[in-house]
Amino acid sequence: MSVDAATVRRIAQLARIAVTEAEVPHLQGELNAMLAFVEQLSEVNIDGVEPMTSVTPMEMKKRADVVNDGEIPDDIVRNAPETQSHFFLVPKVVE
Repeated sequence: MSVDAATVRRIAQLARIAVTEAEVPHLQGELNAMLAFVEQLSEVNIDGVEPMTSVTPMEMKKRADVVNDGEIPDDIVRNAPETQSHFFLVPKVVE
């Protein structure tokens, strides 16, 4: 894939970057070099490679998926103008 001058101008416009006509050829070369590198990555054989989150094998820390009130409902609603049974009371906005 190759980027032409019109595409460079369009990318600059979308990114809200002011680009002069003299800068377009340089940016075009830079973008084409980046795309060439990405195309090189597609040549790597990744069959049988497991996805990983780190270069060192490790287990992600997990917590129990338990529904609770956070054990601080009084602190949560302390500054609310109106509450009822640890819930915020708000005016009705839809009729």
